[in-house]
Amino acid sequence: MIDPLLHLIGRRVREGRTVRNWTRRDLAERSGVSVRFLVQLEAGRANISVRRLADLARALDRSPADLLDEHDDAPPLVIALLGLRGAGKTTIGRRLARRMRLPFVELDRRIEEAADLSLAELFSLHGEEYYRRLERDTLVDVLAERRPMVLATGGGLVTAGETFALLRRAATTIWLRASPEDHWNRVVRQGDRRPMTNHPQAMADLRSLLAARDPLYATAAFTVETTGKAIDRIVEEVRTLVAGPPDAT
Repeated sequence: MIDPLLHLIGRRVREGRTVRNWTRRDLAERSGVSVRFLVQLEAGRANISVRRLADLARALDRSPADLLDEHDDAPPLVIALLGLRGAGKTTIGRRLARRMRLPFVELDRRIEEAADLSLAELFSLHGEEYYRRLERDTLVDVLAERRPMVLATGGGLVTAGETFALLRRAATTIWLRASPEDHWNRVVRQGDRRPMTNHPQAMADLRSLLAARDPLYATAAFTVETTGKAIDRIVEEVRTLVAGPPDAT
């Protein structure tokens, strides 16, 4: 018969490992606990010592108490907004977070903090492949915080299959769909005229990019059309999708 406490610890360890996309060998190397023991532990059949529990918790960036908390079953509500630049992820995300009294997290800002570089500098110095690795690592760190939040993601995250799969498992994903013209106009209203500078084919390129990524964005849990809608209306549509209609008073 499986002991409920050992089963709980095993599940917590497995969840922590899975969200980081680690193999048991990865966790073993980080914690000093053998792969063989981890197999037994995750199956709820290993009577772990306090020292080993502390080693595993440290490797997973959790506290030992977190791995023992039987009331920590429900995953936190993470609302992840998807879309190309100009979709309104930051504007809508901030207002949605205020409306729902949740923290707002912008993944690209977290990436800049981790790299101690602006995105432009990061791409210029290290290239896209490095950025994508850092994007995934930063997303893992954000999700490991295990707190509810509204998360604005980078426009290209959906092209990184492993990272996008991780996000879909851990968050409620919402595509803020907009027309090419809306994307264009919103970026320009932000004061950024780079899309059209010395680039007469910019709008055609934008249309092509949207056409290529639309099938990926469409795999989000929900799609909210933003073209021609006021921000408050969009925010309320998103809030209703994830939280249901407001209670009648």
